[in-house]
Amino acid sequence: MRFFQGIVNIASRELRRLVARPLYLFCMVVAPVACLLFFTTLMYEGLPSDMPVGVVDEDNTSVTRNLLRNLDAFSQTRLTETYPSVTEARRAMQRGEIYAFYYIPEGTTRELLASRQPKVSFYTNNSLLIAGSLLYRDLRTMSVLANASVGLQVLQAKGVDERMAMAFLQPIVIDTHPLSNPWLNYSVYLNNTILPGILMLLIFMVTVFSIGVEIKDGTSRQWMAMAGDDVFCALMGKLLPHTLIFFAVAAAYDVFLYGVLGFPCHSGIGPLLLATLLWVVASQAFGVFLIAVLPTLRLALSACSLWGVVSFSISGFSFPVMAMHPALQALSNLFPLRHYFLIYVSQTLNGYPMAYVWRSYFALLLFVLLPMLFLRRLKTVLLEYDYIP
Repeated sequence: MRFFQGIVNIASRELRRLVARPLYLFCMVVAPVACLLFFTTLMYEGLPSDMPVGVVDEDNTSVTRNLLRNLDAFSQTRLTETYPSVTEARRAMQRGEIYAFYYIPEGTTRELLASRQPKVSFYTNNSLLIAGSLLYRDLRTMSVLANASVGLQVLQAKGVDERMAMAFLQPIVIDTHPLSNPWLNYSVYLNNTILPGILMLLIFMVTVFSIGVEIKDGTSRQWMAMAGDDVFCALMGKLLPHTLIFFAVAAAYDVFLYGVLGFPCHSGIGPLLLATLLWVVASQAFGVFLIAVLPTLRLALSACSLWGVVSFSISGFSFPVMAMHPALQALSNLFPLRHYFLIYVSQTLNGYPMAYVWRSYFALLLFVLLPMLFLRRLKTVLLEYDYIP
């Protein structure tokens, strides 16, 4: 009974501390909601559209003009300017006015009709990864379609019917069915990992700050006294309000992404909320581990920032972990975001049963239990450590 009374008293004290510092409100509510609105609005249409592309058309025939009209009809491509030479188009791309340009040399139509395989060129700025890759796809697709269109006209002029001509030009027809995200919506892929990653980083830092500031201000002994010098009771009381607030924010993320925006969720609400709760508590536990190992506030906050930022790269959503060096593959298991990402991909996105993802749940549970190994050290820090600025 005394244990639970201590938790209630410390939780009440922590709520007063949260209200007294606007920084907590900003990091726990305002910043996560602002990030949610920013990223979902930024990628509201799923893919960027009408990206500026230049044209150098030295042939200027009805065939090439029709090709360019078809290219302009692509949703990601908007032909904005015609340049007199490749040099001018290249300079415009270097100035950032266009992301790519399409070059049609003189005599292209004549060589097409004579079946001499003319060459067209397109240049993309791949320093901008998404813009460069999407425009490369459009420009390449248009070149292939133009070649097939002219080839069809030539074969029909020679007396070949359309069915036989198409069998010759395209002997294998590819029927593509993207799984789980048939719209190829980038927002579905990115926001389901970026937003939890940002919230995870904020959980790290708030947890470390809330404990570290007790050590810095010399109030940790008072905090421990309210728990009867029981460090587990002290942590439970302090982090309980944080857990409830962060879980409410994370659940609001889920409601907005899957309920309002209609992102695919094939696992049901139960596994989704379970994974969310485990991920929130695991992130808090990792923050406790860092402040126990590095009891100086500035060092612990720096470690949080480093671990949180690296999580985005090593979790696997931007670059596959299986393609990384074996040492990095092993290291990826030390990041909570990696396991939450695996749960999201397997259950939420693809609807796999628990048998396929129990290891990721177990890994998050191990993160939750991690501070247990350092409770004695943390108790010593809270009762005896003299803060060094």
